[in-house]
Amino acid sequence: MRRMRRSVASSSVLAGIWEAPGFVRERFVSLISFAPTEYPVLAIQLSLDWDSGGGTIRPMESLRTLVRSFPSVLLGYSGGVDSALLAVVLRQELGRDRMLAAIGRSASYPEAQWQAAIDVATRFDIPLVEIQTHELEDASYLANPTNRCFYCKTELWSRLVPLARERGLAIVCDGTNADDLHEHRPGKAAGVNAGVRSPLAEVGLTKAEIRAASRELGLPTWDVPAAPCLSSRVQYGLTITPARLRQVEQGEAFLRELGVRGDLRLRHHGEIARVEVEPSWIPWIEARRAAITDHLTTLGFARVEIDPHGYRRGSLLERSSP
Repeated sequence: MRRMRRSVASSSVLAGIWEAPGFVRERFVSLISFAPTEYPVLAIQLSLDWDSGGGTIRPMESLRTLVRSFPSVLLGYSGGVDSALLAVVLRQELGRDRMLAAIGRSASYPEAQWQAAIDVATRFDIPLVEIQTHELEDASYLANPTNRCFYCKTELWSRLVPLARERGLAIVCDGTNADDLHEHRPGKAAGVNAGVRSPLAEVGLTKAEIRAASRELGLPTWDVPAAPCLSSRVQYGLTITPARLRQVEQGEAFLRELGVRGDLRLRHHGEIARVEVEPSWIPWIEARRAAITDHLTTLGFARVEIDPHGYRRGSLLERSSP
């Protein structure tokens, strides 16, 4: 086993990286390209483990090494797969006194997600604070443009960064992972503007690796579907309102109670509700179309569609494109 643990600030380490196996170089390039100006190279700690025979990289060890270099942290915490893992690692490496998880509550944050976040924090003894966010008072957010998340995250960090200063916490982090960097994530720019760090992405942890590590640590989130905010279900350009968010939340809750598992989205297109499930679930949903239509119409939808292509990330963005 060959082991390497150094700061990328060292030229000798840089030379060693380029002599390393290809997958190690790819991890390094991904890390640097993630934020060449957002974080000075001197601040990025690269910790790699690989087997010179089989070439196995251990990004979780890299994450723990990076986290141990932080004086103290406030984490923007939703209780989803990514932030739950990061919260547990921060708690394990820094202790209760040097980390704090913060939940931003608003009408766009699902109640079920809030309860899951509380459960994880309680189980793993994670110090937690809740604050109210007011993105629904921002006209730019309510207009629901394709960069809506930028306004939401700007509101969130405008409250969490001062909270970190007030509590004497040196670094503010989020749960962005390496896969997120290749997707439509306008909210990331708000974090960059606020100086927020993304440890999971910095060490190159992918969603699959995060799920695997979560399972090893006993987190109940390891296999739960992604759960973005309720506003992400509303067609771009259609005004965000508390009533529409309630329709989405209640509709998805009904579908879960009916038995749907895996990825699920109830897309809000004004009078039309479009149900997206994993492709293997489409026949199951079709067999219950009448009951689903009856219930969703009681929530205020005039028509219900079942997407024949199934769930896919960014489908609203596809429909907003010319």
